[in-house]
Amino acid sequence: LWRLSAAPHPRNAYWIDSRAIQSRGQSADAREGIAAFLDKRDAQWPDAVSRDMPGFYPWGEALDFQ
Repeated sequence: LWRLSAAPHPRNAYWIDSRAIQSRGQSADAREGIAAFLDKRDAQWPDAVSRDMPGFYPWGEALDFQ
C-alpha cells in the first residue's frame, strides 16, 4: 500500500487493500488460525510469502485502475 501513496487516486490503494483482505480471509493460514484457536493449540501456518501471494500482486498488475 505504501507504493500506492503516489497513485493517481486513493481509490487505487483501496482496491488493492480490499482484495488483499478478501484474499487473506480465504487463505489456508486463516483457516488454520481459526482451527488452532478453537482446538486450543499452536497454529502450523501452511502459507509462505515466497509461493502463496495473491495473483493480483505485484501491486495491481492484474487490476485495471482506469
